[in-house]
Amino acid sequence: MYGLIEQKNKIHVCHIVHHFVAAGLENGIVNLINHLPTQEYRHSIICIADYDRNFIKRLKVRNIDIYELHKTAGNGVGWLYRCYKLFKKIKPDLCHSRNLNPLEAQIAAFLAGIRVRIHGEHGWDVNDLKGNNVKNQYIKKLFKPLIHQYVALSNEGMDYLKYRIGVNSNQLYHICNGVDVDRFHPKVNVSNPIDINFSKGAIVFGTVGRQVQVKNHQQLLNAFIKLKQSDIPNVQRAKLLIVGDGVLKEPLTAMAQQSGYRDDICFAGHRDDIPQTMASMDVFVLPSLAEGISNTILEAMASGLPVIATNVGGNPDLIMADHHNSHLVEVNDVTALSNSMAQYLINQERLEKDSIKVREHCVKHFSIESMVAKYHDLYTSLYQQKVSGRG
Repeated sequence: MYGLIEQKNKIHVCHIVHHFVAAGLENGIVNLINHLPTQEYRHSIICIADYDRNFIKRLKVRNIDIYELHKTAGNGVGWLYRCYKLFKKIKPDLCHSRNLNPLEAQIAAFLAGIRVRIHGEHGWDVNDLKGNNVKNQYIKKLFKPLIHQYVALSNEGMDYLKYRIGVNSNQLYHICNGVDVDRFHPKVNVSNPIDINFSKGAIVFGTVGRQVQVKNHQQLLNAFIKLKQSDIPNVQRAKLLIVGDGVLKEPLTAMAQQSGYRDDICFAGHRDDIPQTMASMDVFVLPSLAEGISNTILEAMASGLPVIATNVGGNPDLIMADHHNSHLVEVNDVTALSNSMAQYLINQERLEKDSIKVREHCVKHFSIESMVAKYHDLYTSLYQQKVSGRG
């Protein structure tokens, strides 16, 4: 257990996750906990498996405990009994699970008498990228009577819960992720962009994410290679920055090496200085096979980076409407992605104009304060209805 709680008599929210590691869903929880008013809340995080000791350093508040249940691979249920005992011990007011695996913990929450049970749909499982898996749908329908309120991050998630799982509209709450627009700035406001050894005047296309299948880096690499092979203006200035690690790093690096453009491609590995990393880019590209609401898109827009992305999940919810035709491409359409990237080489004035537009769009619609306010309203209203008796 990682314990910091010092005060009582606050709304006690228990967040259930599988792992608590550096990833989009988990980073959203960090942002929420760091910004909810500490005088009104305390938090527990129950990790069905484990947590990253370095990642939890991002938590800046002292009203939190973190627990591990050490579930191993397979279908064992011993962790559910440990979860039940833990619930009985810590007695949270609200239990908030996220995505498929943690949903099972709601059984333990129900048996332990937790009065408010919330479940969040943050995106698709890696083995169910379109939400079509019948078994997963059956499991979610089976657990539906245990859940008081559902949170969906995207419009796609709202439709999935309503029409495929059969959740009543009055149990659905739409809360999009938010981004810290003070931490993520356009590059003119960031003092130390990272050194990536690209020549002065380079136009840097970049991406940040785990190098795993669902992030589909292959499409980006193929599109960049196709771009470099073209004869469009300023193509010699085009560079590619890939940030992140993962199981596909070696084949992706080999692919870049064999392309003949290795000097124009930088694999920066895992980094914790993401604001500075974003400041080293000019255009952000996200070629994922599936997404919920991408924190990296939000961080890129807050950094003043035009975003080109695949037309999946919550990406259309985030991209400016004026950019839907020019900046959203279909999965694995290498030509469309290459052409979308090319527009910033052909018309460099557009880069500066779009940088201002996307920053303004992000600040207006996706501030972290807006996200936190919606969770605060949800938590307090359910607490008053079902725990304090004031509803």
